[in-house]
Amino acid sequence: MAERRLCGAAPVFDDEFDTLNLSAWTLGAARWITHTPWAGDFGDARFTDPGPGSAFAVHDGTLSITARKDAQGHWTSGLLASADEDGHGFTTMYGYFETRVKLPPGPGTWPGVWLNESTPPNWMRPTVEVDAIEYYGQFTDAFHSTVHVWPGRSSEPHGGATQLNSVPPKSLVDDFHTYGTLVTPRWIRLYLDHKEYWQTPTPPQHRLPFMFLVNLALGSGWPIDKTPNPTVMLVDYVRAYQPADPEAFARCLVAGAPPRAPR
Repeated sequence: MAERRLCGAAPVFDDEFDTLNLSAWTLGAARWITHTPWAGDFGDARFTDPGPGSAFAVHDGTLSITARKDAQGHWTSGLLASADEDGHGFTTMYGYFETRVKLPPGPGTWPGVWLNESTPPNWMRPTVEVDAIEYYGQFTDAFHSTVHVWPGRSSEPHGGATQLNSVPPKSLVDDFHTYGTLVTPRWIRLYLDHKEYWQTPTPPQHRLPFMFLVNLALGSGWPIDKTPNPTVMLVDYVRAYQPADPEAFARCLVAGAPPRAPR
């Protein structure tokens, strides 16, 4: 298997989805769990455990996450998280995180690629979340990127920053695109197809390592009565890198790094 280097850096976490390596809640020997470690599910579709009838399948090196509605009108879908509630799995404070994804069409879809801090038990301070992309399927010409500072059990207010990013209508559902996040002690930089579109300071509340999450949720306050059944999100790969020189890595990335490493 070819080494998937990007701008001189080799991945420290890499799933090409040639096989499924999933567990429901406790990571064990798996690569992903299929619920958020802290709460489980969100949105209007229940996230499934792995196994028969789950939301997950792989074919020719591509992961599909499928949202389905049963005969009773109940939706199921899927989420992947790279660490469990005990902090087992992949986490890192800083680095470059990249996913190549084809988003699902249709109103009511709410796919996301994001980072969330892995918290120890009884953590009392704020936590940081970085949403590389939140896409609301009824708005085909834009997506949101957000850095959240959640107060958690502290008395601090909710903080952070957000940006609405314009794209050609339906472009994100018509083809695969890469979504990248570079986190350094000073800056968080966001990339679409290796082109930087947003830079914001790293919050001083960032004290814990990030896990990597990818999901297909539904709703977020928007109706799902016209959501296609089934609805499918395709994921080509998920990779994380720890470049020795993040600034040089960032310059290389936007200067013409290949959109997809050899497989």
